Amino acid sequence: MENVTKSETIKAADSSWIKKLGPGLITGAADDDPSGIATYSQAGAQFGVNMLWTLCLTYPLMVGIQIISAKIGRVSGHGLATNIRRHYPKWLLYSIVSLLLIANTINIAADIAAMGDALKLLIGGNTHFYALCFGILSLLLQIFIPYSRYVRVLKWLTLALLAYVATAFVVHVPWTQTINKTFYPELSWRSEFITTVVAIFGTTISPYLFFWQTSQEVEDQLADANAKPLIDAPEQAPENFRRIKIDTFIGMGFSNIVAYFIILTTAVTLHSHGITNIQTSAQAASALRPIAGEFAFLLFSAGIIGTGLLAVPVLAGSAAYALAGTFRWKNSLELKPTMAKKFYSIIAISTLLGVALCFTPLDPIKALYWSAVVNGVISVPIMCVMMLMAARSDIMGTFVISLRLKALGWICTGVMAVAVVAMFCTIGQ
Repeated sequence: MENVTKSETIKAADSSWIKKLGPGLITGAADDDPSGIATYSQAGAQFGVNMLWTLCLTYPLMVGIQIISAKIGRVSGHGLATNIRRHYPKWLLYSIVSLLLIANTINIAADIAAMGDALKLLIGGNTHFYALCFGILSLLLQIFIPYSRYVRVLKWLTLALLAYVATAFVVHVPWTQTINKTFYPELSWRSEFITTVVAIFGTTISPYLFFWQTSQEVEDQLADANAKPLIDAPEQAPENFRRIKIDTFIGMGFSNIVAYFIILTTAVTLHSHGITNIQTSAQAASALRPIAGEFAFLLFSAGIIGTGLLAVPVLAGSAAYALAGTFRWKNSLELKPTMAKKFYSIIAISTLLGVALCFTPLDPIKALYWSAVVNGVISVPIMCVMMLMAARSDIMGTFVISLRLKALGWICTGVMAVAVVAMFCTIGQ
């Protein structure tokens, strides 16, 4: 009887620990989508291990800004767009949301196209047909599966990212040189180097992640009948803040570790063999095949599909949350489509527009790299607004962010701003 009790206690503890992982884990994993994989692959192929240092810097910055995103949602009970609409000028809200919609649609197109390319690499067939199927599958899952069940699917899909960690151990890695270059890289002021740094920051610390995690905290609160916005139920704060911290630290750590290994894998294979021009994640997978072997190729390709299925709902969902918050529409993945028609219409339109772009002469993959740069640029004003918002007692009540978190958030904003300015200063050099 004692053993049974201990076993049940351990299982309960494990279950409780796993339940703490939700918005942060999914947000972090969605950051390593096929478009992100393409950006990291480009960085590794072009500059080798000299780009690994960026992930050591993005991790604490990403943790800080995503904890702030989560707290804004959980404390206020409103998503980011709703809070901006309620407390800031309309022109600012419309500008931010418009740029977010454009960047997200391009990202969706690139991700769906990359998934189609990856499946074609694995089994042959027609890329456009596969892209159409992936787009429709993602859309149907979002529309017809309630959030409380769908979020479990998304959690399992995060395991697809482990393929990129495994790939690094299939190929030969000079670990001494890798560790040395991670902390003592050869930096450059060349335009290509600075632009790649901004692209990495833009795809790692990305605006759609702010909107998604803030809204998912609201979704989690609404899904629990006993939960209320913390501004109205301060007694619930200690437990929720602990959960947010654990969830975000693990989720962002997972995201940055995977990104690190993608750069590392492409650096020690493609860059080392003189392959420096990689435009897509599928190209990276194809280039790996003759160099790293069939198993590395299969892992890399399968990971593209898994991460795409995770990321497309996050991209479409964050766009829908942003637009719904802007125009005061009902918005929740827990609601039936008939109860939130406009919200689900945005999910459908953004997903189908992404699919449509795959059939046009416009190559979303070529626009992808620059969409990451655009994300880096528009992150700065969004983060400024978030930092001001998180310090306002009329939004956060007694839960305005601490001095330490405020410092980390402003450092993150400052680093992004410096990277963007440096990119513009070096263009044309």
